[in-house]
Amino acid sequence: MAEIIKRKKALSVSPLKASQTIGAALAFLGFRRAIPMLHGSQGCTAFGKVFFVRHFREPIPLQTTAMDQVSTVMGSEDSVVEGLKTICEKNAPSLLGVPTTGLAETQGSDVAMAIGDFRKQYPQFDSIPVVGVSAPDFTGCLESGFARAVEAIIDTLVPSAEQAGTVPGRRRRQVNVLVNASLTPGDLEELKEIIESFKLRPVVIPDLSDSLDGHLGEDEFSPLTTGGAEVSELATLGDALATLVIGRSLNRAADRLAALTGVPDYRFDHLMGLDAVDPLIDTLHELSAEPVPERLQRQRAQLQDAMLDCHFMLGMGRFALAGDPDLVHAFSELLDGMGAEAVAVVAPANAPVLRDVKAQSVKIGDLEDLERLAGENQAEVLICNSHGVESAQRLGIPLLRAGFPQYDTLGGYQKTWLGYRGSRQTLFELANIMLDLEKGEIHPYRSPYAQKPEYSEVNHGASTTPAAGAVQH
Repeated sequence: MAEIIKRKKALSVSPLKASQTIGAALAFLGFRRAIPMLHGSQGCTAFGKVFFVRHFREPIPLQTTAMDQVSTVMGSEDSVVEGLKTICEKNAPSLLGVPTTGLAETQGSDVAMAIGDFRKQYPQFDSIPVVGVSAPDFTGCLESGFARAVEAIIDTLVPSAEQAGTVPGRRRRQVNVLVNASLTPGDLEELKEIIESFKLRPVVIPDLSDSLDGHLGEDEFSPLTTGGAEVSELATLGDALATLVIGRSLNRAADRLAALTGVPDYRFDHLMGLDAVDPLIDTLHELSAEPVPERLQRQRAQLQDAMLDCHFMLGMGRFALAGDPDLVHAFSELLDGMGAEAVAVVAPANAPVLRDVKAQSVKIGDLEDLERLAGENQAEVLICNSHGVESAQRLGIPLLRAGFPQYDTLGGYQKTWLGYRGSRQTLFELANIMLDLEKGEIHPYRSPYAQKPEYSEVNHGASTTPAAGAVQH
């Protein structure tokens, strides 16, 4: 069990985290024709939008209540009401999310009351779901904000079994899938393919693989998301055969869904590495009563071979990890299974899963803490998001970019880390990084006393002959 070392500094130097507000907005972006409206100043929304656009390389629908000095002092609920009215009139979204920011929470804004006032004043928009979520950026991280938004969506839009008359297992091929913030659109595509190979129909909540996978739409511009999970599917979650929960950060949301629907769930901390993927495949095999597809069996054998090939490079390797709790936990277990060691682990916020990280300790801190720990413990490779580029340069070690945001490269959002296929590719990337370090390589020895022969080129051809008077060895 890892020791959790809490922060003692009065400030952050080179902050690691992305805010809860951004995490909550990201969850809403996983639904079709949805839009988040951040309750705060224009700067809060603009800052988050910059990171989204640079990471996904796509136009991101975000709105703001644009709190100013007057609304901050006198009250900002009217800004929420007017913002909701304007968006509903102009765009008629299928889902409207209202995450709070640090400014709104400090001011004491009551978003739930504001949404209630909106319903009373504009009953013509009752058909448009509005979900408020408390996600201040002065606490938590992207992962916790994402989880809070998923929980709020379930609380607001998923009816209880008594209300909807749903029966667990009525839809014998439907499987609900709750996914955490560390899964990329590429991960979700791979996960859906795995589930569908067992002739099951996954309903992914939220589904970024369809909305932020990097595709050209038919329309030139849309003020709403152009893909994602259907909001109408939320009413059918109670008829599903089972619920798969990926990431311990979603335990509260999973508990709430189980209490509302009675659908049994199966929980997985992550899906990186052989030991993590095998239980998922066994679960899908039991739920579907279908044999494991030959394609997956071959991918498993390929991963085993990759583990055999890569352990020569990764064994005894020293890695520094920085990221949200579920992500660093997944990487620590993958590395531990290959005989590598996580010698420096830093997370931006505390979470129960950090105690299970395969390391002696986990520091709750920033990139300054990471640099100090990585240097003291002689880390050879850093795994972090793009904020870690300068840290890796100062440490003089290579960087594997993982997590959010990745703004200095293309396609990071589409990388696949999970499953047999994704785990195999991750091991190859890590092993190739270790190969570039030339760790343990024996370089040729050249005696300082040996006289170097001099050669002169022949005019024609590439062959060379010793120059006159040269000493031959």
